[in-house]
Amino acid sequence: MATITAADVNTLRKQTGSGMMDCKNALVEADGDFEKAVEALRKKGQKVAAKRGDKDANEGLVIAKAANGGKKGVIITLNCETDFVAKNDNFGLLANKIVEIAIQHAPSSLDNLKTLPFEGNGQTISEKIIEEVGKIGEKIELSAYEIVEGETVFAYNHPGNKVASVVGLNKSGTEELAKDVAMQIAAMSPIAIDESEVPTDVVEKEIEIGKEQAINEGKPAELAEKIAQGKLKKFYKESTLLNQDFIKDNKKSVGQYLKEADNELSVTAFKRQALV
Repeated sequence: MATITAADVNTLRKQTGSGMMDCKNALVEADGDFEKAVEALRKKGQKVAAKRGDKDANEGLVIAKAANGGKKGVIITLNCETDFVAKNDNFGLLANKIVEIAIQHAPSSLDNLKTLPFEGNGQTISEKIIEEVGKIGEKIELSAYEIVEGETVFAYNHPGNKVASVVGLNKSGTEELAKDVAMQIAAMSPIAIDESEVPTDVVEKEIEIGKEQAINEGKPAELAEKIAQGKLKKFYKESTLLNQDFIKDNKKSVGQYLKEADNELSVTAFKRQALV
């Protein structure tokens, strides 16, 4: 049996970031073979991940970032089980590293992001997350990733990193305007840019709800449709970005705010993520 020294344990710890006892046990199990010890630590992470698979991971970090001269932005949500872990520096480093990889490669989907290499050692992002599960002993999940492109893209991270947003505008040099809109999105959670982009099934559901409410309030059936359409207009005002009251000046809508700055200025896309 190989002799495991404190220096060996420390070397493995620096290499993997795992705890001292985990590294010592892995080296003992691997009879001093470093590659086998690293593999043992990864397997430990897989076992812990499987064990924690049915746990709720509702805490974590939501991080947005813009790059490419402000023409591309990404947003991710990395979940964990407790706020204690979410505030851990290593968890934050992991989340920010994933954001950097997403910015660099601009994958087309969350699944594709997970398969990208985390570092130069051949580990994918998914494998790195499993490794971190083994270290922390808590479920970690990369649950969301989205990308926005435009002539101006601004990424807003609300303090605490529980909610973030990314917005794209159709003209360059509009960073301050984009910042205001991104903050609006984070605060007011619109579901679409304007009424034309609200999914048909959502519109139909709102009309049906409006009709039912009108009838339940004793209104004549022949007026229910008209009342429902009025409620739908209110829904558009509250739930679509350009129709919402601007949070910095509720005497105007977001759309009016943008048009006052530049009549040809428009929002091309936005994404918002938040911890539930």
